[in-house]
Amino acid sequence: MKVWTIANQKGGVGKTTTVATLAGLLNKRQRRVLLIDTDPHASLGYYLGIDPEQVPGSLYDIFMAHKELTHDLVRQYIVPTSVEGLDLLPSTMALATLDRSLGHQEGMGLVLRNVCRLCEADYDYVLIDCSPVLGVLMVNALAASEHIVIPVQTEFLAIKGLERMIKTMEIMGRSKATQYSYTIVATMYDRRTKASPLALQALSEQYPQHLWPDVIPVDTKFRDASLAHLPAPHYAASCRGVKAYERLVEYLFAGNLKHAKVS
Repeated sequence: MKVWTIANQKGGVGKTTTVATLAGLLNKRQRRVLLIDTDPHASLGYYLGIDPEQVPGSLYDIFMAHKELTHDLVRQYIVPTSVEGLDLLPSTMALATLDRSLGHQEGMGLVLRNVCRLCEADYDYVLIDCSPVLGVLMVNALAASEHIVIPVQTEFLAIKGLERMIKTMEIMGRSKATQYSYTIVATMYDRRTKASPLALQALSEQYPQHLWPDVIPVDTKFRDASLAHLPAPHYAASCRGVKAYERLVEYLFAGNLKHAKVS
């Protein structure tokens, strides 16, 4: 089972859209996919038509029971989506209290890793959607992941968020004596603007070893797919945005997974 985390320390860069679209493409390739929503706003759940107030439990319950996790306990909080073979471990607003209530406890940084290990026989891929906040949830997501996809909107404020994300991985990498494998993905690219080409050029100059050599274009079909509560590949498979994500999946499948240098 492979675990990918989709993260950036800036909101509005396309993280949830990236998670849902990658999951849809993997599903169409007959992979069993578990989505883990660590964002207290539960955007991924709402995207897929799942109201966090209407489910029997959430990721918060798993964190509260982190010392006694079992396969059956984890499974009782996983809910199916409308797409067969695509399941969700949903979020809730209560996750926003984790840093204050449990963040100081020993072993709290490895809860998601343990969840993934317990579900290893059930899924081919786990995709983790992160909020932009650096805290126990992002630490968990990075610790559980074998590869990190960092969506970056092609505008300069988003590049600042990327710099913070890279710094976080460097700090965590030093503390854990590890190297993080990550791919930077330029999103919301609009060649009609001045900002997008300039931002893409800056990304290619600053991160040539980690930048995916393509872009995800602006595509209104992503918004329409979220309104339909479906991954874009199941809503508009031939749209240009989905085709771009298909190229990204092929790139990742080909083993283009670069590790960060830990200084």
